[in-house]
Amino acid sequence: MLVAPATLGLLAPMTATANELNITDVSGYSSSEEVQSISEFYPKELAITNSRVDGLEARMNDYEAGSFSSTTSASFSADFVVGAVDGANNTAGADVEAVSFDYQYGMSLTTSFTGDDSLDLVIETGNGNSASATALDMNSMGDQMILDGITYTFPLGDKATIMVGDSTDVSALYSTACTYSAFLDRLGDCGSGNAAGLGGGVADQGTANDTSDDSSSATIAASYDFGNGFTVAGGLSGAGGDPDGLFTKETLDVYGIQAAYNTDSYGVSVSYALTDTSTTTETTYWGLNGFYSFEGEGLPSISVGYESQDPSAGASAEGYFAGLTWDEVGPGSFSVGLSTTANFTDAQEELYVYEASYTYPINDGMTITPGVFISESAGNADDLTGFIVKTSFSF
Repeated sequence: MLVAPATLGLLAPMTATANELNITDVSGYSSSEEVQSISEFYPKELAITNSRVDGLEARMNDYEAGSFSSTTSASFSADFVVGAVDGANNTAGADVEAVSFDYQYGMSLTTSFTGDDSLDLVIETGNGNSASATALDMNSMGDQMILDGITYTFPLGDKATIMVGDSTDVSALYSTACTYSAFLDRLGDCGSGNAAGLGGGVADQGTANDTSDDSSSATIAASYDFGNGFTVAGGLSGAGGDPDGLFTKETLDVYGIQAAYNTDSYGVSVSYALTDTSTTTETTYWGLNGFYSFEGEGLPSISVGYESQDPSAGASAEGYFAGLTWDEVGPGSFSVGLSTTANFTDAQEELYVYEASYTYPINDGMTITPGVFISESAGNADDLTGFIVKTSFSF
């Protein structure tokens, strides 16, 4: 009587297992027959399992479809700036010489659909409102993140490239002959910021003549590479937000073209631009740039630039630039340069800005650039003297 309950307890699980494995069907096979599939014994259970697996795979596919495409890449950059500018005043005339801290942040997304084309988006933010940030042309967006530009670039044949987009530069496909590693924004133009550095739409050039809503600009650009160092590029841009439409008499548009020849050791480029400054006036710019890299260790590359400005109403003006860059000075590179602060007419006093900077890497994604500059001021105003340290991150 004591053994009977234990025996019945052992037999009950075996009976349940026999029902699950369909033992009756198994016994129908002779010892010489080979079982081909276990589904012959429990088809219902296998069907349920397969259904659950299919559902899991479907959910995984849905997740992959909503994730980053394998052809999409992202790159990020950030800049921290600490500096002070002696003699600086704001628009209200108040002294703003104190040491300041500013930052800017950018994100670029790139997607290719054929392997040769590229859809690019640039998203930026920053709080650069100090005198130091203004000298470096940092983003002053009040900590708000905005879409700064969107373009689609694709090849046309083997040597031509087409780019269309919004809020981008007409000169995006230019090959300006300049190797100078600039610190200030003014010298970064290589002396031809209006011709070789042609922006997209009047809003991007900082002019205030247009009272319409042209916060965005439609841009079409193209380039052709002859394959021997010679390239030709050009484009046009109109105020995409203007209620009068694109490229009309009422809109303020820009047009540009450049021819360039570049090799490893020297190069030259000529740029032309026509910009509408109002519905009745326009300005023509010509830019000439060149560079030469001296052979030998410790020798610099020299870059020069010249720009002429000829408005339809008013006097013509000219500007100049020259800079030297040593690519290997200790762990980093050293640059020194000068430029006119603007294009000046013959009747105006020419003012110059001078800079020197040293850039060295801390690691693969971080560089530090200390720089100094002196910018001459008109009349009896004090010259601007600045010392700035810029730390850049890329990842």
